[in-house]
Amino acid sequence: MTITANITYGTERMNAYKILEETLNLKDIRIYDTVPKPEGGETRVLNRKETTLAAQKQDAIKEAFSDWIFKDPQRRDALVTKYNELFNSTRPREYDGSHIEFVGINPEIKLRPHQLDAIAHILYGGNTLLAHEVGAGKTFEMVAAAMESKRLGLCQKSLFVVPNHIIEQMAADFLRLYPAANILVATKKDFETENRKKFCGRIATGEYDAIIIGHSQFEKIPLSSERQKDLIQDQISEITDGIRSIKSANGERFTIKQLEKTKRSLENRLEKLSAENRKDSVVTFEQLGVDRLFVDEAHNYKNLFLATKMRNVAGISTTEAQKSSDLYMKCRYMDEITGSKGNIFATGTPLSNSMTELYTMMRYLQYDTLNNHNLLHFDSWASTFGETTTAIELAPEGTGYRAKTRFNQFFNLPELMNMFKEAADIKTADTLNLTIPEAKYETIKTKPSEIQKKMVEELSERATAVHKKKVDPTQDNMLRITNDGRKIGLDPRMMNSLLADDPNSKVNVCINNIFKIYEESKPKKSAQIVFCDLSTPTKDGSFNVYDDIKKKLISKGVKPKEVAFIHEADTEIKKKELFAKVRKGQVRVLIGSTAKCGAGTNVQDKLIALHDLDAPWRPSDLEQRRGRIVRQGNENKEVQIYRYVTEGTFDAYLYQTLENKQKFISQIMTSKNPVRRCDDMDEAALSFAEIKALCADNPNIAEKMKLDVEVSKLKILKANHQSQIYDLEDKLLKTFPKQIKYAEEKIANITADMSELKKTETDNQTNKDTIPPMIINGVTYTDKKEAGTALLAVCGEKEDVSVEHIGSYRGLEMSLGLSMGEFFLNLDGNSSYQLKLGDDVFGNLSRINHALENIPNILRNTEEQLENLHQQVEHAKVEVTKSFPTEQELTEKSSRLKELDTLLNIDNSNSDEPKQPQKEEQGKPKSSLDKLLSSAKEKADAYNSAMKNEKTADIQTPNIKPDKEQ
Repeated sequence: MTITANITYGTERMNAYKILEETLNLKDIRIYDTVPKPEGGETRVLNRKETTLAAQKQDAIKEAFSDWIFKDPQRRDALVTKYNELFNSTRPREYDGSHIEFVGINPEIKLRPHQLDAIAHILYGGNTLLAHEVGAGKTFEMVAAAMESKRLGLCQKSLFVVPNHIIEQMAADFLRLYPAANILVATKKDFETENRKKFCGRIATGEYDAIIIGHSQFEKIPLSSERQKDLIQDQISEITDGIRSIKSANGERFTIKQLEKTKRSLENRLEKLSAENRKDSVVTFEQLGVDRLFVDEAHNYKNLFLATKMRNVAGISTTEAQKSSDLYMKCRYMDEITGSKGNIFATGTPLSNSMTELYTMMRYLQYDTLNNHNLLHFDSWASTFGETTTAIELAPEGTGYRAKTRFNQFFNLPELMNMFKEAADIKTADTLNLTIPEAKYETIKTKPSEIQKKMVEELSERATAVHKKKVDPTQDNMLRITNDGRKIGLDPRMMNSLLADDPNSKVNVCINNIFKIYEESKPKKSAQIVFCDLSTPTKDGSFNVYDDIKKKLISKGVKPKEVAFIHEADTEIKKKELFAKVRKGQVRVLIGSTAKCGAGTNVQDKLIALHDLDAPWRPSDLEQRRGRIVRQGNENKEVQIYRYVTEGTFDAYLYQTLENKQKFISQIMTSKNPVRRCDDMDEAALSFAEIKALCADNPNIAEKMKLDVEVSKLKILKANHQSQIYDLEDKLLKTFPKQIKYAEEKIANITADMSELKKTETDNQTNKDTIPPMIINGVTYTDKKEAGTALLAVCGEKEDVSVEHIGSYRGLEMSLGLSMGEFFLNLDGNSSYQLKLGDDVFGNLSRINHALENIPNILRNTEEQLENLHQQVEHAKVEVTKSFPTEQELTEKSSRLKELDTLLNIDNSNSDEPKQPQKEEQGKPKSSLDKLLSSAKEKADAYNSAMKNEKTADIQTPNIKPDKEQ
């Protein structure tokens, strides 16, 4: 073993070869200690210190490899060429639907240009994802596409799968656009056990333009057992191959066990299918006769199982929803019968939670594309376009910080997006020019009560106990702690209704704000909408935030009938009536959850304010909330969106989670040209970051956030600098030498031609009606008129566009060609000179002579170009030796950022690392990590001391104790 393997790029516990192997297998580094159990046996415990050191070495290897791989020009050229051939050879097709004539459409409704283009995409392209801004009119796009597809003979029967609660609304919109359409709409009764077969029979035998059913009803229509068996068998084969490859590479036992568990689950499903006797019991999906499948709110099918070698990485979900597997199998069937043209998905938020959802959408709609690019397996796709990052973030209990590995970045984004946009029709608000109100955002921060502070401390203690496995998971677990943390952030009375009502809580601040806007907007009868996913109304009289808000608003003077809960509208008829009242201003305050009051809730007409009382889990939920008020049809030109946070509680973690997810989504769902890496975040994500800073009462967080942005920008600048250096190296090695050689050869050739021309330049001085001998088709001419006439005659005889030799003049060969309806003449010697011909006998000869007289000018220009090339070479030689100008600043800020990350990772004090009985040896030098910890603490102490001197708020410095030497 060498110093490089054990010290430079490795540690005592894990050498560089093992770290490199783990990196190539897309794994983060983990080092475990084996510790004896009190009751006997052994257990493996994560050694945080050694893991941190090895992780730093892993980063060093990645950086070194990144620097090395592109340094060699030949290797760089080979890799770039291969990559471009594989992934950079796609240009998404652009669709124009302005020519489409819609037969039978409601003449009162005028479709917008973006809707026409989207319909053209569905008609002329393959499987399509309508990824349009919330409220952009996706429903009409699907309806018109279905009707046009049938009219043109592209399909016979379309099946619309929509969320259960908007089935009737979808049917109404369908008939509104096409009043004469023959559609079949499912009801709850139709899919009851005794009625399901009859309804499916109606679908199969009826000549309908479209059938509209709900998501849950769609699942109840099975594929034939034979097809299910084939598809499940294919999945089992894929997993078996995966297990074999992992075993051959001595992979993780945990990964193998996970795959084997999945394999057993599939085998059980296969056995169950084989045991079932479904002969004539139900109508299968294949028998329905459906050849177009429209899936609305397709993000509800994001949990499609994937197999991966990555371990314990946030952002990669390996859970599977049965409804997603069912849709996947039906999409594969539709691909088979339609040639990958029969699946149309629609959603305003195609990426709602994690990066894997992009891969999932591509599996649904672009199976063949992934297969052709060898990207069908997730690890292949992830290693080509994604990467994991490890960062310090708030722990869920809201008081500490931890290191977390996340799959949250993309590179090679332009090529990925070109591939994705073959199916995805992406339209964002900035490209649609919709008539929507301008949204003003305001974050309202409230101080936690003493009770809330104490409760948060208890959460931390509970989390530590769970983390150290000191409590039975059935009694307490992180999921329960997480839920309690959300409740405490909203209102402590959710934990205990006997607790005092804090007048300064965010719920009460929100109520005051609602009433203030209510009073100010009385003349216009403007309405407000309040979103709260927790503490929904109950019928048992127990405390809930909904009733608390309503009771307090009524006590302030709001009429009881002007406050409504979405939960009270438990039928489609009641929901329609409620929405109509909100649109008319009869209900002034509507309170609901994202699930019930999000997609499909069209109440925007009089909405003037939206209140986010709690933070949802997904950025798409915030987007769906925002889409209720920032929507076409709102009479207000300006609206307010308020977000309420309680500092020092779980609110901080929730908004940070939204930030992590939004970083990626903002890069994909954009109308702009994507950057090569999505390292940065947009304004929406920054607003989440600001909320996080408000919640986390720690000055080090603010410093870290500022450094995150600065280091990110410096890294982008350095990458650009490095790219310029590589470009100059390529020019020095290939481009400039070729250009110089070409220029030198051209100068030599022109000089030779000029010498030849000198021999004939005095021949025409005695008689102006004659010229030096011009040979055309074997005949020699010296008379100007005769030569000009012969030249025009040759032009008149030409029948094709080929360039053909016709003679010679003054030592140069003449060739005639035809391009874009115009004749051109080439004068070829050692070099070639071209001119256009006209229809004048003498004018053409003048043009020829002018072209020859211009040759000295061409020589001078070429000599200047050669001189310029030599100057560029000298300049490039200087530039390639220059280092990145702000390298020192980047190094210092990166170092400080690492110190802050280590400082904030106070979860080390609760480390699972086994305690060592040995004490630190006297005078033994500290490890690099110990030095880092000490340096970080010293700087933090100095910073906090300075802040106190400025009479700022009390700042608590985390008490970090360096680990003892092993």
